[in-house]
Amino acid sequence: MKFVIVKKRDEGFRKVSRHQLDLLVEFGSPGHYWVNPESAKGYFAELALLQADTAHAILKEQISGAAIRYVDWVLPGVLGMNIMFSCLFGVGYVVVRYRKNGFLKRLRATPLRSIEFVIAQVASRLLLILCITVFVYAGTRYFLHTRMEGSNLTLFIVASVGAISLISMGLLVAARVTSEELAGGLLNLVTWPMMMLSGVWFSLDSASPWVRQLAKLFPLTHILDSARAVMLDGATLADVAPQLIALTAMSIVFLSVGADIFRWRPN
Repeated sequence: MKFVIVKKRDEGFRKVSRHQLDLLVEFGSPGHYWVNPESAKGYFAELALLQADTAHAILKEQISGAAIRYVDWVLPGVLGMNIMFSCLFGVGYVVVRYRKNGFLKRLRATPLRSIEFVIAQVASRLLLILCITVFVYAGTRYFLHTRMEGSNLTLFIVASVGAISLISMGLLVAARVTSEELAGGLLNLVTWPMMMLSGVWFSLDSASPWVRQLAKLFPLTHILDSARAVMLDGATLADVAPQLIALTAMSIVFLSVGADIFRWRPN
C-alpha cells in the first residue's frame, strides 16, 4: 500500500500520477486528502484515515483529469529498453567484430586516436538510434494516443543524453573483448539487471530502499525516471536536470575509461 503524505501546504509536493498511489494526504488548516478511486487499498486507507483523531480537520478533494493508462506508463520503459539494446549490442558487437577481423589493426596504422574512434562510434550510433526511437514514439502516439504532458523537445534531449550514456557503456564493455561470445555474455550481464531494476515493466516505489538506491547506478533508471516525469507529469528541463547531470557524468566516466583501456589488436 502506498501513501503520500505532505505535512505543510507551503512546502508543496511533487505531482504524483494516479496509478502510483492509494492515498494522498496534505496536512494544513484545513487539511485535504485524495484517494485513488481505482485502488481497493485506497478505499480501506480512507476508512482508516476517517477513524483517526484528526479526521475532522481533513477534507476530501476530488481527483480531476484523465486517468493514466498502463500503456502510458509503460511506453517510456519500452522506448528505453529499445534504446538500451540498440546501444549496447549494436556498438558492442560491431567493435568486437572490427577487432576480430583486423579492421581496428589497420585503423591503428593511421593517425586516428582511440578517443576519436570512440567519439565517432558514439555519434554514428546516436543518429541511428534517435531516428528509430522517434519513429517508434510517433507511431505509438498516433495509433495508441499515448499521454504527453511535457515538451517533445525535453523528451528528445532526455533520449539523446541517455543514448549517449548507454552507447558509452557499450564501448566500455567492448573496449578489450576479442570474442563475440564473451561480448554477448557481458552485455547480457549488464542488460538484465537494468531491465529488472530500472522500472521498465513495473514500478519500484514499493521496493526496499537499498534496491532503489542500487537501481540509480544504472543509466536506464535515470532515463526512464526523466521520460516518465516529462510524459506523465509535464516536467520541464530544469525538473529533470539532476537525472541529466547523472547521465552526463556516467558518459564521461565510461568514455574516459573505455578510451584509456581500448585495445586495437586482438592480442
